[in-house]
Amino acid sequence: MTIMLSALAFLGAGMLDYALLGYPGLLMYAAILGSVALFYSLLLFVLATCTLLTWLTLSGLLVPHTQVLSWFDLIFVFIILTVTAMSVYLMVKDMRNLMKVLHQENIKVKHSRVKIERLAHYDLLTGLPNRVFGEQLYLQQLNYCQEKQLQLAVLFLDLDNFKPVNDALGHSAGDILLSQLSSRLNSCLNEQQHVIRFGGDEFLFLVPYEQSTDSLTVLANRIITETVKPFIIMLTQLQISGSVGIAVASADDDEFSVLCRKADMAMYKAKEDGRNTFRFYDSHMDQANVDKFNLLQNLRSAINSRQFSLYYQPKISLRSGQITSVEALLRWQQADGRFVSPTEFIPLAESSGLITELGAWVIDEACQACARIRRQGYPHLRIAVNLSYVQFKNGQLEHVIKQALQQAALPASSLELELTESLLIDDDDFIKRQLDALSTLGVTFAIDDFGTGYSNLSYLRSFNATTLKIDRSFIMSLCQSERDEPLVKAIIQMAASLGLKTVAEGIEDAQTAQLLTQLGCDEGQGYYWAPALPEQSILTMLNTQP
Repeated sequence: MTIMLSALAFLGAGMLDYALLGYPGLLMYAAILGSVALFYSLLLFVLATCTLLTWLTLSGLLVPHTQVLSWFDLIFVFIILTVTAMSVYLMVKDMRNLMKVLHQENIKVKHSRVKIERLAHYDLLTGLPNRVFGEQLYLQQLNYCQEKQLQLAVLFLDLDNFKPVNDALGHSAGDILLSQLSSRLNSCLNEQQHVIRFGGDEFLFLVPYEQSTDSLTVLANRIITETVKPFIIMLTQLQISGSVGIAVASADDDEFSVLCRKADMAMYKAKEDGRNTFRFYDSHMDQANVDKFNLLQNLRSAINSRQFSLYYQPKISLRSGQITSVEALLRWQQADGRFVSPTEFIPLAESSGLITELGAWVIDEACQACARIRRQGYPHLRIAVNLSYVQFKNGQLEHVIKQALQQAALPASSLELELTESLLIDDDDFIKRQLDALSTLGVTFAIDDFGTGYSNLSYLRSFNATTLKIDRSFIMSLCQSERDEPLVKAIIQMAASLGLKTVAEGIEDAQTAQLLTQLGCDEGQGYYWAPALPEQSILTMLNTQP
């Protein structure tokens, strides 16, 4: 189009030709619709054409063909100007529409940004501030308390027995409960206090207060009261409880993460003390966690370097006085000669999963020791090993026991596995199948600490138990408490009627041993005869028995 207009100008009136009126429109099109290079190229071409027309005309090389003005010329100019104006108008209109669309999109982006910021700072279910925004609120509250000479406390609430709600009624019911609870918790607070959904069924409270902690005690009790009140969800009345831990910010220790950790530790202390209560943080809790961490690190190292040993406590026939079997007990001696109590490291080994490796070593070592003692002239000696529920989880227990028996050349009947009632309460087909396989192999089972759990007789039928071990808590006060004798007698008679042998733990004197014999108990073990002893001491005891 530019070339056409330029040609018309060369053939017509030159610089005075009406065709040049189209140049501005073309330049506008090029500026709006074309690239930068196209626009500047076209502008240079137009300027060059105008310059060339002027030079040629002034030099006499180009003679313009001027015509007498007529109405046709006016119409031609009108057409050029109208087309140019309409084109510019349409382009500007499109640009205005585009700007309008961009403005609307900008509004949507702003709304989306607000929504994203809310999602980033508030919990979608409860509408409470989330953990990220909670930290910002904590810093604001900390500054406020410093200005007003106040203290700042963090209260950590964790719901008790919340998982059964989800399991029984589904997660939607759990969500409704959390939503209703958040409204209740908000009603407990004033405008200077905040509640945050920390995650899952955990809530965090930021509470400014004056010097006395009485107000914190009142608030903690009110939170627990609101938590315990019944909920009506899906036409079902539900009731839960909550445990609260309280930690106070100090000048030396006011980091949000540290304070949350301390409140969390205090909350777990409340759970340990019976739940549905509250506890304040103190430094002993921190030390306990440090000790637990250090013990876990030492435990890993001890397992790798085989720092453990087995001691053996004899089980004595109350009728003959002979040693019938020995129970393998794990011992961990430190470099200074001190022994770490099994009540300290066994639960830690279970919770960390290390008990699987440690338990496999115990089974192997116990079988080897039993084989050595049997070769010394006691071919009928049996050995008992305690099992943890964790050892059943990977499904390798049967293989571990088979391998230990084969390597020690022991018959399966020489090994007795002691199971706690807590393991048997777990109605797990996976565990039952493993116990059935071990029973088929020839290994026998004893129910340890009988009487301290549910004492469900169906366990004895389901797991082919051959022995009941009466817990020491009934035995140690047997001769002092009139209430224990009928209970122990009932256990012994029940076991006898089911064809089970009874073993009494914790016998410490002859009077208790004699009474148990009269009651019909089969075997006993305890300090009356011997504590847990090294293997060589057991051999000596066997050699000197009647």
